[in-house]
Amino acid sequence: MKKLKKILIGFVIVIGLMILSLYIFKKDYLLRAVRVTYLNGHSTAFLDDYKYFDNAIIQKSNQPQPWNLAKDYNKVKPTSKLEDLHKEMGTVAFVIIKNDSIWNENYYDNYAAASKSNSFSMAKSIVSASLGKAIMEGKIKSLDQKVSDFFPEFSKGKSAEMTVGDLASMASGLNWDEAYYSPFSITTQAYFDDNLTPIILGLKGIDTPGKTYKYLSGNTQLLAMCIEKATGKKLADYVSKSFWKPMGAESDALWQTDKKGLVKAFCCVASNARDFARFGKLYLYNGKWNGQQLLDSTFVAKSVRPRFKESPQYGYGWWLSQYKNKPLFYMRGHLGQYVIVIPEDQLIIVRLGNKENKGTIENPHSKDLFVYLEESYKMLGAH
Repeated sequence: MKKLKKILIGFVIVIGLMILSLYIFKKDYLLRAVRVTYLNGHSTAFLDDYKYFDNAIIQKSNQPQPWNLAKDYNKVKPTSKLEDLHKEMGTVAFVIIKNDSIWNENYYDNYAAASKSNSFSMAKSIVSASLGKAIMEGKIKSLDQKVSDFFPEFSKGKSAEMTVGDLASMASGLNWDEAYYSPFSITTQAYFDDNLTPIILGLKGIDTPGKTYKYLSGNTQLLAMCIEKATGKKLADYVSKSFWKPMGAESDALWQTDKKGLVKAFCCVASNARDFARFGKLYLYNGKWNGQQLLDSTFVAKSVRPRFKESPQYGYGWWLSQYKNKPLFYMRGHLGQYVIVIPEDQLIIVRLGNKENKGTIENPHSKDLFVYLEESYKMLGAH
């Protein structure tokens, strides 16, 4: 019995020293990561994890604008291949919007039309839209305004020439490690830490900005901080006033924040497929919503074109590709969150779910993306 007691005491001491060392080496965010992620049976951030964080509210519209339902709404069943993929990938929402009307929608795993789930990096497109709005309102001079105008921490070295446009187009040259599954990466730290600001302001320029594309979540976080300084508003409030309300969003959205109230701008807007789709429609119509110009059309056009020839997959906050020679652009998030827009066919497809088939260096687009497109077109062709 005494031996067992000694073992237990020793175990408690070891655990205590481990926890103490995490605080000493400023890795205490790992405690929260373990509590939120692993103790809920996950190995990475997950769809419903917003419930475990502080959140700012993106307020819904006082005059909601429900989507129209097409005359043949849900008359065509998903193909068997699409249903198999939904099952394999853990899809929770799949919505096809044609000519501004919901043509087909299906929900799985106890999710419904109003159910919230994590956008992950689809939020980057929303931050980019907010940049366009701040430029349109004259709060930010242009895409070429220096980041150092807002944060003098970036006024020296290679970052001295870094612009807000470089942040939006993933060309900052900053030293950020985009590793989602490593517990020690800065991406993981930013996701779980109590205070984002010193993490972001501690970044250093290691490459010349504005020259090449490199996807870094820290770029979007810093961009959001610049927008908040320029507008004098919390980003969740700015998005509500600029987009969520005028676009008639039917539900409040939640945006995860650190303990200081700063939104995790590189990710983490919790909303539903119907409301996420509104950003697709806004960009489909070149920044115009029901006759009101919410975003400058020139900014929208620039956003959905590649900045760099060598990196045709990305514009300013939007992913870019083609399907059967038809240009498309899309919002994209971890685990396969998509709002896909094919302007030529007046088509918007939203997919939310738990898994994705990741792309490769040669093809950065996830494999499942094109299956969703192919099967959706089969359904449309069958009607």
